[in-house]
Amino acid sequence: MAKMSLEDLRKMREATQQQIKKRETDGKTAQIIVGMGTCGIAAGAKATLDAFVKELDEKGMGGEVVIRQTGCMGLCNNEPTVEVVVPGMPSIIYGGVNAAVAKGIVEKHLMKKELLNDRIIDRPAVDLLKK
Repeated sequence: MAKMSLEDLRKMREATQQQIKKRETDGKTAQIIVGMGTCGIAAGAKATLDAFVKELDEKGMGGEVVIRQTGCMGLCNNEPTVEVVVPGMPSIIYGGVNAAVAKGIVEKHLMKKELLNDRIIDRPAVDLLKK
């Protein structure tokens, strides 16, 4: 094994600290919850989770949004499923979320506060949408 320089160790430490920071919940303004039950994983939920991490990093939003995993949401025929929780908006569950849809969720739902109506599985009651 090659010896590591002090600079190499500092870079490794910084990268590890950045990964830990992504998992912290304090100060986060939104949540993305990916269904990672066996049905979700079989349908590609791991790739969906990775797509969200990549997209948030590219948009510089990694420090604003917490990404969580959960078990089965009970919507197996719509996997991969993702719940998005943004302050001031209803909690929404999207189905059939692949990398392209994940990008749309970040760009539209998180950044522009617009819903992706064609992917909503659990639409909130109309009275919740009115202020």
